Amino acid sequence: MLIGLYVLTSRNRRGICVNSCICLQELIGSSGSLVGMANAADLIQRRQRSEFQSQVKGTLYTSIKANPNLITPILTLAINDAFTYDKATKSGGPNGSIRFSSEISRPENKGLSAALDLLEEAKKEIDSYSKGGPISYADLIQYAAQSAVKATFLASAIRKCGGNEEKGNLLYTAYGSNGQWGLFDKQFGRADAQEPDPEGRVPLWEKASVKEMKEKFSAVGFGPRQVAVLSAFLGPDQTATETLLATDPDVTPWVQKYQRSRETVSQTDYEVDLITTFTKLSTLGQQINYEAYTYARPKIDITKLKL
Repeated sequence: MLIGLYVLTSRNRRGICVNSCICLQELIGSSGSLVGMANAADLIQRRQRSEFQSQVKGTLYTSIKANPNLITPILTLAINDAFTYDKATKSGGPNGSIRFSSEISRPENKGLSAALDLLEEAKKEIDSYSKGGPISYADLIQYAAQSAVKATFLASAIRKCGGNEEKGNLLYTAYGSNGQWGLFDKQFGRADAQEPDPEGRVPLWEKASVKEMKEKFSAVGFGPRQVAVLSAFLGPDQTATETLLATDPDVTPWVQKYQRSRETVSQTDYEVDLITTFTKLSTLGQQINYEAYTYARPKIDITKLKL
């Protein structure tokens, strides 16, 4: 602005027309308004996504609370949907492809149909109140996994309080790691695959050796730590899986660490690492559309307003 004023003054002294300078100043002044309008629009979109996200979480929490037996299958569903990711071709990943009948019926997905059916019902409710279009299966499955993880730790807190739900909720609120989900929550806007992902990318977990598990985790950028923290969802029997993993010197320290952590009141090490792992897993190879689920505000015809 100082430069603009200097030019305006110097040109005035010479008697030269200053319209162009004035126009320049007006443009500079109006640009602030334009930026403000853009920022306001961005804030509106963020609020729209946040409100919708809260509703989605509420629906999923209610569905999962009524079907606690499906918590582990829901988590395995999310893991198997994500583990189709292939780093070399940048294909697969948490893209909702597991919804296709030819993929959900594969041997590695045995027993997961009930979890998918539950999410199908939840999706109908979510889509009924969504103002920004239907939720993608990719988002639905990963956010169901988030709700399932929270339900797992909440149930643990309630058990530690002798089954008292009120005290268990207070314990989880006080010691839980709910604030660790911030990065996960930002990744909202995954696109759905339009066909099943290729076969052979996800191991049959309950029959896989430790070496095979480590190789698969390594292929998507994970190590022994992540193998151990996800052990509860790699096969139907967590104890059997952890016993197998404890035979490997690379994985054993992590298995023991999480076993110790689960015995504490807060379970902080286990919970934080599980949240971190799921956050990374939930975005493998995905481009997030940060404008997803936003919608245009209805226009107001000011000529029809009564003053």
